[in-house]
Amino acid sequence: MASMGLSIDEQKAVDRFRQDIVEPSMTKLVILDFYADWCGPCKALAPVLEKVAAEYADKGVTLRKIDVDKEQFIAAQFQVQSIPTVYAMFQGQPVADLTNARSESQLKQTLDQILAQLAVQAGDAADGQQQQDVSQFVAMAEQILAEGDAERAAGIFGQVVEMALDNAAAQAGLVRALLQAGHTEAAQAALQAAETNPAIAADPLIEQARTALDLAGNKVDDGELAELKAKAEGGDMQARYDYAEAAFAAGQRDAAADELLGMFEADREWNEGAAKTKLLQMFEAVGLEDPWVVATRRRLSRLLFG
Repeated sequence: MASMGLSIDEQKAVDRFRQDIVEPSMTKLVILDFYADWCGPCKALAPVLEKVAAEYADKGVTLRKIDVDKEQFIAAQFQVQSIPTVYAMFQGQPVADLTNARSESQLKQTLDQILAQLAVQAGDAADGQQQQDVSQFVAMAEQILAEGDAERAAGIFGQVVEMALDNAAAQAGLVRALLQAGHTEAAQAALQAAETNPAIAADPLIEQARTALDLAGNKVDDGELAELKAKAEGGDMQARYDYAEAAFAAGQRDAAADELLGMFEADREWNEGAAKTKLLQMFEAVGLEDPWVVATRRRLSRLLFG
């Protein structure tokens, strides 16, 4: 990638790209995923890419992600016009467009074809096994967190982070588990530690953890929560909104959802759709696969589509 005549910010973007993508691609096959936090298809594709990359780690495959909103110059150099856009990179050059390989089987078939033609340096089989083990532990911790045992989930996530500092799912899960366990300061420290790693700081899962931490900042004591609830019962929309935020921060998800859904039903356009927007933020913070999120999304869908 050319670097002549670039601004300081553009040169920094090129330097990051060289360090994070080009250098690893000199010996490995890099799956390069262009995404954005607001992109639904990107979020749907991400678990497929992560799973396949982990399984193919011992064959010399690794995954790197580029947020097109934060790295607009790099995205422009690749002429990214829609997302997700996914390339296979080897020795600093794109060797295949993987964008249409949306399923696990399609992606594996394409990677097998590429690896048969290129002199990719195989990874350490032990490293590949460790990545698979890490994925299993992350899944276990997510399940435990969804079942309500935040303390235990935080312990497992913490152990995974010690094993794999560059695992965004584990780092983000640790933040969310600590929050649900009521350890806000520890969650803040965990997020700050994760953000020091440039390889994962821009990951959508870390952004999800940031959202969760922001929402937790609305926590009040029991007396204040009772006062907010009393004001909300008066019907004022702003009072209802404030109570929903505080209820969610206090761990009262159902109360928060009931209030926001009630507001949406009463006036979906209030404050530019703030009730729906806040509810979607809560979904993002908790995790889209969480049973509470799944059930509440159904309630929202019934209001949206009748």
